[in-house]
Amino acid sequence: MIRMQQLSLYRGSKPLILESDLDLHSGWKVGITGANGCGKSSLLALVRGELTADHGSLSIAEGWQIAHVAQETPASEQSALDYVLDGDDEYRKLQRQIVQEEASGGHGLGELHAEFESIDGYNAPHRAGKLLSGLGFKQEQHSQPVRNFSGGWRMRLNLAQALLSRSDLLLLDEPTNHLDLDTTFWLQDWINAYKGTLLLISHDREFLDEIVDHTINISHQKALLYSGNYSQFEQQRAARLMQQQSAYEKQQRDREQMHRFIERFKAKASKAKQAQSRVKALERMEELLPAHVDSQFHFSFLEPHRLPAPLLDLEEGAIGYGSTSIASNISLRIHPGDRIALLGHNGAGKTTLIKTLCGEQELLAGQIKLSAETRIGYFAQHQLEQLDVHATPLLHLSRLKPDASEQELRNFLGGFGFAGDMALATVENFSGGEKTRLVLAMLVFQRPNLLLLDEPTNHLDLEMRHALTIALQTFSGAILMISHDPHLLRSVTDLFLLVDQGNVSPFDGDIEDYHKWLKSGDGCETEKEMVDSGPSKKEQRQLAAEMRKKSQPLTQKIKKLEKELEKLHSRESEITGQLAEPEIYEERNKEKLTGALKEKGTLEQQIEEIELNWFELNEELEALMQQLSN
Repeated sequence: MIRMQQLSLYRGSKPLILESDLDLHSGWKVGITGANGCGKSSLLALVRGELTADHGSLSIAEGWQIAHVAQETPASEQSALDYVLDGDDEYRKLQRQIVQEEASGGHGLGELHAEFESIDGYNAPHRAGKLLSGLGFKQEQHSQPVRNFSGGWRMRLNLAQALLSRSDLLLLDEPTNHLDLDTTFWLQDWINAYKGTLLLISHDREFLDEIVDHTINISHQKALLYSGNYSQFEQQRAARLMQQQSAYEKQQRDREQMHRFIERFKAKASKAKQAQSRVKALERMEELLPAHVDSQFHFSFLEPHRLPAPLLDLEEGAIGYGSTSIASNISLRIHPGDRIALLGHNGAGKTTLIKTLCGEQELLAGQIKLSAETRIGYFAQHQLEQLDVHATPLLHLSRLKPDASEQELRNFLGGFGFAGDMALATVENFSGGEKTRLVLAMLVFQRPNLLLLDEPTNHLDLEMRHALTIALQTFSGAILMISHDPHLLRSVTDLFLLVDQGNVSPFDGDIEDYHKWLKSGDGCETEKEMVDSGPSKKEQRQLAAEMRKKSQPLTQKIKKLEKELEKLHSRESEITGQLAEPEIYEERNKEKLTGALKEKGTLEQQIEEIELNWFELNEELEALMQQLSN
């Protein structure tokens, strides 16, 4: 059992949770919900023992083993499989003891091997391999060193390590952030089969619905427990808020009557006692806040100036990198009102298709025809890093429309959660969710008629996802989207295109049918193929040598760019430091200021160009690895 008693938790001087009581029982799968910054991750940190309660207490059943996903991954030479096996502490402990006993020639080997067998130790590599395959790693990647994997794939390794742990309590904080739809479905099935207790933070409502049986909602510094999944929690909360609103309105009527009574009789000695009793009753009355049932996010897409038909026409297209084709013979015509989602395995070409349609990637064959009136609104995760970190949301929007009044811009930004001082805060301290909201605000502000969206809900909380869903439903233009959020896909799109094995074709079915397709063997290798039927060790070595040989030129280019970026960033920091000194703005330093500003602008342009080149080379390298592994 996990028990919270009068628990209060602060971040600095800001209260996150105040005087909350909860009892969570063994075997429960509990979702933790609430707005960004309300204290969800801090609560998990408290459970892990990384934070202490400011008041009250939190206790966990004695002897429970707790597993969580590490946030850092060492860039080591250790293989992916060995790294995941480190998650099983008991396995590693017995393994070391057996090695030591063999080295010393001791007589306890039989007992150790028996204990090793009792924990299914001989099967541990097989279990680790299943986890890696389920999370999207190819068989040959199991033996590759951890340092070879990018940040997103290292987070998958950390997740696999946590899942392999022999835990009684599993803590997961946004586990689907680095997953595609396929691996999200796989993880959902794995968690449903997990026998321990689960605390899960997620902004994917369908993921929560399919997994949790209880929900903790943190709101107004209170952690309240509801029975049921997320949808059931919403129903209970709605009823609770209606009751709260009714109580509040009645309270206000009672307050008015009491005030009138006090004012009328306080001057009369004979009624003074009654008046004072009413004053005390008023002071004792529980202060009920009005029920804020409306989200802080409320926006809609501005009506496009024009809606030409078709907006985009791709004929016999081929997409890929350099001379490497990922998919070919693609024909796609998009009209106003179309709602299209791309499905398919990671690396199949979904993102490449969207990047090609918006002009970021060169079309290898065929032709893209855009109407002269087509206005594309493109959202991708790398755009978050292209925001001006020294600018405010207000400045970002004013650059898009210099003649707009400040009030017009503020009104618009308020719908995205940038009200008051938030509109004047610089981007450098923004969270991932805040950056995503700002990029979406800029996209909406430009009145596109064709939306190309690549994972637009990453980092967004449930309230913002809901607002985005409603806005997309009423958008009069066309949408082409990639998302691992089944609820968004189900609520917004009405046509699925499957990107698979070099083809882009209509998928006849819905999200449930796609899930079944993945599990049937048509969409994925069988479990035996994923784990047991890989290449021999000799073939693995040959394949690894071939990969190293073919990838070496790209790897060298990437390393060279990284060195250049390091130098440019270093110089940019020096210039920024100079510009922070007050004396540089004195008249005598005018020439120095001009030179510094000019150099800073040149550096920013160079950094942007090199980062874009670095990104494209990494995509090309990933595509090459994917091709070689098939």
